[in-house]
Amino acid sequence: MAKAGSLAPEDWIRAGFRALSRGGPQAVRAEAIARDLKVSKGSFYWHFKDLPAFKQAMLDHWQGQATEGIIAAVEAAGENARERLSALVALTTSDLDLPYGGVVVEAAIRDWARHDPKAAAVLAGVEDRRLGFVTGLFAESGVADAAQAARLLYAGLIGLDQLGVFNPASRREDLERLVALLLADAPR
Repeated sequence: MAKAGSLAPEDWIRAGFRALSRGGPQAVRAEAIARDLKVSKGSFYWHFKDLPAFKQAMLDHWQGQATEGIIAAVEAAGENARERLSALVALTTSDLDLPYGGVVVEAAIRDWARHDPKAAAVLAGVEDRRLGFVTGLFAESGVADAAQAARLLYAGLIGLDQLGVFNPASRREDLERLVALLLADAPR
């Protein structure tokens, strides 16, 4: 077994998301995750006060990486909003989520939020932030109803996950087509 300090908090968080993705919110347990990581449960408590603190760290990490990190990368990716929308599709259909359990992690977080008020509050904030950002991209692109376009793109991404379209190339192609349709009437 690894020593308690040999894992970083991020290792536990990634393992927590993998557990969440495989077994839902009830699978996020210190002992089970420790077993998967092949360390003692004491290693968990080396980094986290208790399970609620761990779950909050998971939510904070998700908010930072899967929202603020993606937004920062998209902002740096292009000079105009159309280029940034393309970068957004590329990033959201990439394999960045593999260490966290893959494509199903977002659906698992939504399921978690149905049963946990803290997760629900974080999810609501994340969705507001994401939709606001994407609305801004569509508005900058000249789309008349930018908020609706943002909701449709976001719903498309969530819907592809629910349909089980886990092939990154197919997901990317579908979302690129949706963006093209949403931008079709916008001035260039």
